[in-house]
Amino acid sequence: MPERHADSEAPNSKRPAPGAPSPALSPVHLPRTANPAIDFSLDFLGALVRFGVTDLVVCPGSRSQALALVAAELERVGVVRLHVRVDERSAGFFALGLAAETGRAVPVITTSGTAVANLHPAMLEAFHAGVPLVAVTADRPEELLGIGANQATMQPGIFGPSVPCEAVDAPTGSPAEASLAAGLALRAASTSGPLHLNLAFRDPLSVAVPPLDEWASGFDLEGSAHAEQASPQADVLDIEAAAWPRTIVIAGAAAGPEAEKVAHEGGWPLIAEATSGSRFGRNLVLAYRQLLRADSPRPDLRDAVERVLVFGHPTLSREVPQLIAREGVHAVVVGPTGGEPYNPGHAVAAHVDAVRVHPVSAADADARVESRAWLREWVLASRELVEAEAEHAPAPDIEASRSSDKVVRSRFARQELAVARTKVDRRMLVEAVWSATWPHDRLVLGASTLIRVLDAHVSGKPIRVHSNRGLAGIDGTVATTLGVAVGSQLAGPVSAQGGVTRALIGDLTLLHDASSLLVGQGGEWAPRVQLIVGNDGGGTIFDDLEVARTAGPEAHSRVLYTPTAVDLEALATAYGWGYIRAETRADLERALVSREHERVLIEVPLPRG
Repeated sequence: MPERHADSEAPNSKRPAPGAPSPALSPVHLPRTANPAIDFSLDFLGALVRFGVTDLVVCPGSRSQALALVAAELERVGVVRLHVRVDERSAGFFALGLAAETGRAVPVITTSGTAVANLHPAMLEAFHAGVPLVAVTADRPEELLGIGANQATMQPGIFGPSVPCEAVDAPTGSPAEASLAAGLALRAASTSGPLHLNLAFRDPLSVAVPPLDEWASGFDLEGSAHAEQASPQADVLDIEAAAWPRTIVIAGAAAGPEAEKVAHEGGWPLIAEATSGSRFGRNLVLAYRQLLRADSPRPDLRDAVERVLVFGHPTLSREVPQLIAREGVHAVVVGPTGGEPYNPGHAVAAHVDAVRVHPVSAADADARVESRAWLREWVLASRELVEAEAEHAPAPDIEASRSSDKVVRSRFARQELAVARTKVDRRMLVEAVWSATWPHDRLVLGASTLIRVLDAHVSGKPIRVHSNRGLAGIDGTVATTLGVAVGSQLAGPVSAQGGVTRALIGDLTLLHDASSLLVGQGGEWAPRVQLIVGNDGGGTIFDDLEVARTAGPEAHSRVLYTPTAVDLEALATAYGWGYIRAETRADLERALVSREHERVLIEVPLPRG
C-alpha cells in the first residue's frame, strides 16, 4: 500500500522527526509566500536540486501549477535544466532515456487524472530495466476524492505493486512540511528504480513565485551533492578461474563493460548482445546463436558448457535462456537485472552483486593450457561461421582507377557506380549504422526486426547502446532517444557532447511515438538526432514468429503485420525535422555522415521479405 503523510503529522520512521532534522534533511531556507502549494514546491524542488537532481521534465496542467512555476524559476536562475513536454506519455519516456544515459534520477511532473495514467508505460519499463524515473503527480485534496469531482481518481498505487508510492496530503503551511519535503526529495534523488510521489494541493494553487537569484547565487549545476542510495554490503563472489574451466560469460542489455572485463580476466568466451555495452574485446563470440542452437555445427562446445556468468538482462535470443536453464549448467547472475531477478527456468544457482576473478596462475601450466584451448575453440568456431556468412564483395581495383587505358578506367567507374546504386537491405542498413557510430555517439535500438539483424551480424565495438529491453516494447522509442541525446550531449561527459544520437527503428515504432517528434518548443534546446527508419510497411517481426505459420495470410496481415502507408517526409516536415530518403548504399552512407540537419528522419525503404 502507498504510504500517506498528513500535513500536520511527523514523517514516518524512515525520516528524522521535524523537530530534529539531520543536516542532510534540514530545510533549504527558500523564500516564503504564505501559499502552501508554492512553499511546499519551493522546499521540495529546491531540495531535489541540492541532492543532485539536474533535470526536471514538466507537463502543463492546473493542479501541478505550483510545481511547474517553481521549476521554471529554478531554470531561470540556472540551477536546473527544464524540459517541457505537452504529452505525458512522451514526457515519461523522455525522462526514462535521460535517466538511463546519466544514471541520475529524473522527475517528471504532471497534473492529475489521465495525465498520471499516461506515465504508466514508462514506469513499467523503468521498473523492469532498473531506471531511476520519478513520477511527481499532483492530486486533488482528500475532500475531493470519491465524490465524482472533476479530474479526480485514485492515483496512489496507480502504477501497481512494483512501483513504490508515497502519497502526501495537501500542505497547509505547517513548519514540519519543510522537513517532509526534504525527505521526499532525498528519497527521489537516491532511488535506483521507479518511484511515485503523489502530492495533493488545495486552492489557491499558486501565487507569484519569488525570485530565487540570491538563493541560487554561487550554485553549481553540476556541483550539487549526488544522493547515493544506501545499500547493504555488496555480495561479492570470489572465483578462481582455474576452478571454472568450461565457463562462458553472457552480457545482456545494460550489462556494461564489466562483463568484458570479467571475461578477459577469467579467460572465458564472451557472448555480448548488441545492447549490452560489452560487445568488444578479443574474447567476443559473435556467432553465439549458431553455436548454441539445437543444430549447432559444434555441439561438442555447446554441450561442454558447465558454468555461466550472466550480466544484465539477455533478451535477444532463445538460445541463451535455454542454455542457462539446461540441466547440469551452473548459472550465476551478477549485478542488477531490473526490477525482477533474471532466472530462466528457475535454474539460476545464485544472484550476486559482483564477482572478483582470480586469473589462472602462470604456474598452473595444465590449467592455462585448458583455459586457452577453451577460449580459442569458441572464438575460432565463431570466426569461421562469421566468415562463411560474410558477404564478400570484391575489393575495388584501385590500380584500374589509375590506368592510362580509358576502357579500364571506364569499367572501374561502372563497377563502382553499380555498388553505390545497390538497394539497401536490412543487413546493409544495420552494418552501415553500426559502422558510422563511435564512442562519442549514442545508438538507440528499437524493438523491431532490425535489432535482431544487427545483433546477428555486427562486429565488436565499444560504443554506448540503449534500448528499452525491460519489457521490449516499441512504445516511446522516439522520446527515449531524445532523452538519451540530451543526457549525452547536454548533461553527459565532454567526450559525448560533440556526438550524435542515432536511433535505428522500424516504421511502426516511429508511428507509435510520432508525437514525440515535437521538440525545441518555446526556445528549448534540442539535441542532434538521426532517426533511421527502416520502412517495410508494417510489422515484419511477426513474419519470423510462430503466428506466421499458424495464421492465414489475410488475418496475419490485418491484425499483426498491420500494413501502413504514411508520408514520412510530410510527417517530419510537420514537426520541423529534416528528411532524407536513402534507397541505395550511397544514399545511406551520405545520410549517416551528413550534418545538414540537427534533427533528421532518414527513411530507408526495405523489402518485406
